[in-house]
Order: sequence, then C-alpha cells, then structure tokens
Amino acid sequence: MKNPNWDALPLWAWIGIAILLLVQSTWLFVDARKRSARYPWFWGIWGIIQAPTPLIIYLFAVRKIHRRWFRKA
Repeated sequence: MKNPNWDALPLWAWIGIAILLLVQSTWLFVDARKRSARYPWFWGIWGIIQAPTPLIIYLFAVRKIHRRWFRKA
C-alpha cells in the first residue's frame, strides 16, 4: 500500500530535516569527544537517525544539566 502522506511533505522540508539531523549529530559527536565521554560515536550515530531525543538524553547523561538546576535552588 502506498501512503499518500509521504508525498505531502515538500522537498525543502526534507532537506531541512536532513540538515537538522546532520548538525545535531555533528555537535553531539564533537562535544562528546571534547568532554571525554564514553562512546562519542554512539552519540553521533544516534543523533543522525533521530531528533530531539538523543540531544535531551545527552544533556542529562553527559552534560548533567540537571545538577545546575538543583544548585540554584
């Protein structure tokens, strides 16, 4: 069966999604290597196949942004 909704998304939107995933993946990989995180390739590959879940998990697991919230309180 052919899904007609795939044809509804214009080409510029597909290009935008691809750019977003590529930028997210690159940033995750570079930042993970800079911070000496374990498995920077994992973050890069996960970042290129999905958004924004890898970014959110990375911020909590590696960058530990939740600690900043509790220190201010």
